[in-house]
Amino acid sequence: MTVLSVNVNKIALLRNSRGRDVPSVLGFTAQLIGLGVKGITVHPRPDERHISRRDVYELSEFLQDKPEVEFNIEGYPSDDFIKMVKEVCPAQCTLVPDKPDQLTSDHGWDILANESGLARTLSDLRESGIRSSLFLDPDPAAVTNVSRVGADRIELYTEDYARNFGGPEQDTVLQGYREAAGAAQELGIGVNAGHDLDLLNLAKFLEIPNVLEVSIGHALVVESLQQGVEAVIARYHAIVAGR
Repeated sequence: MTVLSVNVNKIALLRNSRGRDVPSVLGFTAQLIGLGVKGITVHPRPDERHISRRDVYELSEFLQDKPEVEFNIEGYPSDDFIKMVKEVCPAQCTLVPDKPDQLTSDHGWDILANESGLARTLSDLRESGIRSSLFLDPDPAAVTNVSRVGADRIELYTEDYARNFGGPEQDTVLQGYREAAGAAQELGIGVNAGHDLDLLNLAKFLEIPNVLEVSIGHALVVESLQQGVEAVIARYHAIVAGR
């Protein structure tokens, strides 16, 4: 079954807009876990505009006695970021090629152009016992280069699928993701996915076999505001369970 990992960045963004601990990132995380969520994702950025370094350490401590919940930290592999990740030692670290001032992730890695740096960082993560994942466009040719740097998984960047969902190009675009996922799986590389997945488009995407994890944040928070957290999480559980 696919693991639902909830990205709590937007909760931190709401909190930061008022300068108090409301809403509480830890409180929301506890609520999610109470509703059966088995994955928590954060993407701390250098300007700390949402998740802060302090949040990362507090969440790590909070999750230490909850081994059934995977902690996934996303980010650009700067020296400071990797140092923090190694100190926290999450279940998974997802490397993204974001610039410091980038609004949100909008492309996957060019592995060949970054091969030496990625290989060094991924080796470092492996030695620290941290599963690695690379944010990647749905390009089978790009997937074949993942083995050159030694990532355990890829996270397919799903914005193109979400943008075309329900339109005339939906099936063609989805086929590209299916081929990229299949290429990775043939190489023994696990497949995650994320970006703009939501209650409407997720089930169709999960027709792709053996997607191990989906990371959903912005859409889930918006849906929770509209429908309530319990109802939304229940619907996501049903989707990832294939019901």
